[in-house]
Amino acid sequence: MTQYWFKPKRYGYGATPVTREGWAVTIAFTIVIAISIVAMELLVRPADFAAWLIWAVLVAVAVLWFAGFSRRHTDGEWRWRWGGRSDTQTDEGQR
Repeated sequence: MTQYWFKPKRYGYGATPVTREGWAVTIAFTIVIAISIVAMELLVRPADFAAWLIWAVLVAVAVLWFAGFSRRHTDGEWRWRWGGRSDTQTDEGQR
């Protein structure tokens, strides 16, 4: 039996962590991004456009990886939700 680490959000699009593993990977991802921001501020001159561009591309790839990872570990599909209690109702019926 597969245990999902995330559940679909009740409002909006995406998922939220619901297990220790989900929270751990979310916090670890946030820490890695924060450390990379501090490292870039301390180690790279603001005028070094190439270094900042490479960093931005790497962060974008990391965000895409994390979104895909959390999507694969979510119990249900990612779609826009309006806060209805039943996942079987359509969005039109929930308004």
